[in-house]
Amino acid sequence: MRINFYNEFAKTVENKPQKIAVYDGDASVSFSQLHERELKLAECISNANGNKIKTPVGVFLQKSTDSIAADIGIIHTGNFYMNLDVKYPEERLSNIFKIVEPSCLVTSSKYKAILEKIDATIPLIVVDEITNNSISKEIEKRLSDNLSKLIDTDPLCLINTSGSTGTPKGVVLNHRSFYDFLDCSVETWNLGDDEILSSLSPAIFDIFSYELTLLMAKSAAIMIVPENFAMFPVRILELMNKHKATFLFWVPTIMVNIANMGLLDKVDIPSLKHIWFAGEVFPTKQFNVWYRKFKGQARFVNLYGPIEITLDCTWFEITKEYDENKPLPIGFACKNTDILILNDKNELVGKNEEGELCVRGTGLAMGYYNNLEKTAAAFVQNPLNGSYPELIYRTGDVALVNDEGEIIFKGRKDTLIKHSGYRIELSEIEHIIMNKLKLVKNCCVVYNWSKKEITLIYENDTELDVAALRKQLALDLPKYMMPTAYIYMKELPRGGTGKIDRALLNKQVNQG
Repeated sequence: MRINFYNEFAKTVENKPQKIAVYDGDASVSFSQLHERELKLAECISNANGNKIKTPVGVFLQKSTDSIAADIGIIHTGNFYMNLDVKYPEERLSNIFKIVEPSCLVTSSKYKAILEKIDATIPLIVVDEITNNSISKEIEKRLSDNLSKLIDTDPLCLINTSGSTGTPKGVVLNHRSFYDFLDCSVETWNLGDDEILSSLSPAIFDIFSYELTLLMAKSAAIMIVPENFAMFPVRILELMNKHKATFLFWVPTIMVNIANMGLLDKVDIPSLKHIWFAGEVFPTKQFNVWYRKFKGQARFVNLYGPIEITLDCTWFEITKEYDENKPLPIGFACKNTDILILNDKNELVGKNEEGELCVRGTGLAMGYYNNLEKTAAAFVQNPLNGSYPELIYRTGDVALVNDEGEIIFKGRKDTLIKHSGYRIELSEIEHIIMNKLKLVKNCCVVYNWSKKEITLIYENDTELDVAALRKQLALDLPKYMMPTAYIYMKELPRGGTGKIDRALLNKQVNQG
């Protein structure tokens, strides 16, 4: 019986100790070497948090062999990891720590002072200060005992996502839900053992956590793509060719850039067998460039799902070029998942009728950490089932089912967007600008879907200098949440109730 992913990793280490587990720059480590690193980290974590289990442990490291070893070591202790972006503003980190209260943090000496400044009470494990002495049999038994107390619905990881009040929400995902998606992907798309993953997503993304489960359970190698390669994407393709990458699972933004720059004509990657994408809409014109390059060689899969669904809940394998004026379908429900598209009366819609996409199944997240109120608002009783408790997640996305039975994504129902793969609550940006920083009299943040721009429309007595405004916002907003377009208005339009007419502003921005 499969209970937790550390047991899968232990089997992989036993069966394939010398196989490469991670390619990290010019270095590579085998599964046995990775095991040695995570084992020592597991000892330090267990000592630091008093041998607690089922608690969140933060990782404040750049994506690297050390961060991968930290995640596995945390799982080994019977706890769950929370990867953090080293570029997060201090205020955002402080808010996360106040809500999540991690039992300890894994970091390096480079970031030690930053974390101690934010909260000196959280124990730190500093990876470059750890000695390489082997651990005792007593510690190994303690870790084994911790794992024996877990069940498959215990948490694997916590992923922070944007919140409407300016405070991030920590989504808790368990072992079982990742097993469910792993089984679905292996069976549906014939993923084999020993895949070589071109790992581009930041460690705070759910895609990375899926790659980690492939490493642990399917002996896949993670090829870390250096962050600065995004500026020179041809280097990503060259790295993939060098290490014979077989699999990529990316947010479409970088794929659009590669297509627009004509880079697929410059580098061949004959090893590539699986091309997956999710997190935002992939424009059909640029998708067709990829399809023409790799048709007959690789399988293309468009996936969809918010973080509350453990990675993704629908899939569509694309086997042809599409009309550039038509969107790519998001397809069909994943195994052990059911999609309900409901109208405003909580009734199932008919074909070609739009409604809110809702999800039920094993893949549902456990909820938001230390936030029962928001959990109860998002994970609700299935309105189609009045006989027994059954939760669904209301995504806030609008979709329909076409005549072919394919689900088509139509857009957002509210202010929640996906931008460069990040899930962003636009009202969180408004909250920080208005209530925290008090930079303008009033504002509305909308998304320009065609230009993929976060647009700040603000009301003020005078127009502000954009460079100065951006500098102030950068103190509180991560780079991916920063507005890229700024519109000044003497007075924002309002509806009959006096509220800002968001729909009108959204229409104006998206119609040019």
